[in-house]
Amino acid sequence: MKLSTFKRLSILLLVIFVGCAKTEKKETAKKPNILILMTDNHFSDHVGAYGDQVIKTPNIDKVAKDGILFNNAFCASPSCSPARASMLTGQDVWRLGEGANLWGGFPQEPVYTKLMSENGYHVGIEGKGWGPGNAEPNGWEINPGGERYDSFEEFYNEIDKGKPWMYWYSSRDPHRPFRRDGWKSADIDLSAIVVPSYLPDTEEVRKDIADYYNEIQMFDNEVASYMALIGEMGQLENTIIIICSDNGWQMPRGLANLYDAGTKIPLIISWPDHYKGNRTIDDFVSLNDFAPTFLELAGIEIPKEMTAKSLLPILTSEDSGTIDKERDFFVMGRERHAFVRQNGLGYPGRALRTKDYLYIKNYEADRWPAGEPPLYGDVDAHMLQYPAPTKFYLLEHQDESAIKPFYDLSFGKRPAIELYDLNKDPDQINNVAGTPEYADVENQLGKQMVDYLVATGDPRETGTPFDWDGAKYYMEGDKRPRPGRQAIETLGLKEEYNYLGE
Repeated sequence: MKLSTFKRLSILLLVIFVGCAKTEKKETAKKPNILILMTDNHFSDHVGAYGDQVIKTPNIDKVAKDGILFNNAFCASPSCSPARASMLTGQDVWRLGEGANLWGGFPQEPVYTKLMSENGYHVGIEGKGWGPGNAEPNGWEINPGGERYDSFEEFYNEIDKGKPWMYWYSSRDPHRPFRRDGWKSADIDLSAIVVPSYLPDTEEVRKDIADYYNEIQMFDNEVASYMALIGEMGQLENTIIIICSDNGWQMPRGLANLYDAGTKIPLIISWPDHYKGNRTIDDFVSLNDFAPTFLELAGIEIPKEMTAKSLLPILTSEDSGTIDKERDFFVMGRERHAFVRQNGLGYPGRALRTKDYLYIKNYEADRWPAGEPPLYGDVDAHMLQYPAPTKFYLLEHQDESAIKPFYDLSFGKRPAIELYDLNKDPDQINNVAGTPEYADVENQLGKQMVDYLVATGDPRETGTPFDWDGAKYYMEGDKRPRPGRQAIETLGLKEEYNYLGE
């Protein structure tokens, strides 16, 4: 049947109108707001949603139920400044020069915060942002994380109507020092706490863990406040909520170590009207992946420097478990944490984590991994300047036969290669490197890690010179540490130590 000229014209106009309407809708679709709620030194397992039966985190658990929980999320380095630098740049930490060190500088690399600010986003931070360190010598006029605000309300009042925003709240919890005996008012059951096998199961340690739990529960209250606030402002529907930490917990073998306790973090992402919730993901992901993810969401070209990958294929999937089969490992590293060895020497290492194994290469195995005795400053209170009960207990009882194995795990020297079978040894205590049974695994993982490091330009494997040990350290007081009175009296320490080699 032939159509009349009038009908053909009517249909053509209708098609054009619908097409224009679709185009206009696409062009005017609101870009999502992004709210990052970050803890400071928080191991992944210590959240109710991750299976902890003692800690009470109902607000985080609610976000997890509405969102996506990642079982294998890691930071680039078990140290605040480099982990946050990698997050902002979307790059592996060894590509950032002095940015791989704590209390260092921040290189002039593309960061998602600046790119998004230049492309219509209102960007701000509250709390630490990137740090500790000094970005000014490299030309940064503000914190690389964004303009600093005292509150979300102050930030929100500056947003032009309809303009998308990104806000990064960095809580100080559960960073040490913990609120002493905070566990009592938090109603935490000491007897129910599961003490990891690399720490002695004593009342002092249980109380220390309980105080740490209290700090996380306080952060959970902050999560509730933010959720209520953006709800009252009518921003909840178009805001992606991200709950995460910067690195693992501040316990012996945690922070500043390449074991899971130092690198494995909680990560929950929720945008219920857009991403299917109540899902758990087993893919290996990292804070580094934030940068390409946010840029893709904002429609901004991802810089070629970024080595991380966008999480959008995972977020937009409706499946749980493994989504991207190529995300089956993660490589991380560390250089200098605190200034805790003569002349500011670090303890460089790289690690490859898979579902079944953790492989670690220590490049300077003759150095003290936890910092030089007697302060062992890469553990907890680096100058022993404030109470750190678990560290104090290990140092005070180090000569007792029941405690010495724990002391050695935390403070003793380590071999150049470490390998842990996670199915048999989830706490990563029994090093099987060098054993015939694991020779093939050790060789395969070692090659896989080195290949990745070479491909991503790691000076430790390419031979490109870079002096991480000689890089500037911007906290002068750390170079002549002065222990606190409790440490001096309990451990027989001197009033002051000198790490300047003078």
